[in-house]
Amino acid sequence: MAVLRRLTQARRSSTERSALAGEAAAAAAEAALRAEPLSPLATDGPTADTPGPATAVSTGAPATGRPGKAPKAPAGNHTPDRDDPRAAAFFDCDNTILRGAAIFYLGVGLYRHGFLTRRDIARFAWQQAMFRLHGTEDPDHISDARNTALGIVAGKRTADLEAICEEVFEQVVADKIWPGTRALVQMHLDAGQRVWLVTAAPLEVARIIARRLGMTGALGTVAEARDGHYTGRLVGDLLHGPAKAAAVGALARCERLDLDRCAAYSDSANDIPMLSLVGHPYVVNPDGALRRHARAQGWRVRDFRTGRKAARVGLPAAAALGVAAGATAAAVALRRRRRHG
Repeated sequence: MAVLRRLTQARRSSTERSALAGEAAAAAAEAALRAEPLSPLATDGPTADTPGPATAVSTGAPATGRPGKAPKAPAGNHTPDRDDPRAAAFFDCDNTILRGAAIFYLGVGLYRHGFLTRRDIARFAWQQAMFRLHGTEDPDHISDARNTALGIVAGKRTADLEAICEEVFEQVVADKIWPGTRALVQMHLDAGQRVWLVTAAPLEVARIIARRLGMTGALGTVAEARDGHYTGRLVGDLLHGPAKAAAVGALARCERLDLDRCAAYSDSANDIPMLSLVGHPYVVNPDGALRRHARAQGWRVRDFRTGRKAARVGLPAAAALGVAAGATAAAVALRRRRRHG
């Protein structure tokens, strides 16, 4: 039966995998709320049981937008309505809330604990540099990163990865948060709204960052686990691009949210499907493609990077190459420290 399930998953289209990933993330978020509700608003959703991450089933195409309806741009400065039970805010993580990419900070932690090699760190950093240089993600790089990560954790105890995530991100979150975006998060929290982190990073990472920021919860990539150990498979696919929109749509249905009254924030053109779902889309520290799209749609832009140069095309590439060099240097330093420690 398990073999048949794996074959069925492998034959699913990318659209079906995105839908499954989104539903799995929403189901996990709902389960977390039931287990440990963070606020009265967080329990407004239905109480009926929803399938767990390992048993979520796709029911259709991902919610990537409303057919025939152009995304609504915010009129003027959007001020969240207080205590609106049908409004919420959704925040991307990398370069929207967090300076840099969560997966690279996790990679350093995994290297320190012997899960990753120096070569792994250098390869991931180079792939990120190429993404920043070209502005689009190479499908082969995405597949390579996913398969490598799953191979690393296959058979490992979920509790071990959770402990590493706690160690890495308790410090990272304190040092790497964009103050401007943090203020936007707080603005929605102060209005009594539910606020969600939406990221392709592992759910274990997403939950820690969300908790440190006082958010309602997190939607992240769900890795399948059985008996407290990772199987080396994802539920669906990475929570990336259309899968994020699927997760937001699924959660909105569970929580009875009106997406026209919700807000979403992201830096990447990959998140246009998610931004297009809500009535108040914002772009934060945008890449070139998203900045152009936002200008065409009339979406508001918030750039918290220092100086006008941050908006130029060349700087993200240079910064990414710096990240690659820095990550490699960090890995070498950690290796030397272990030798002489």
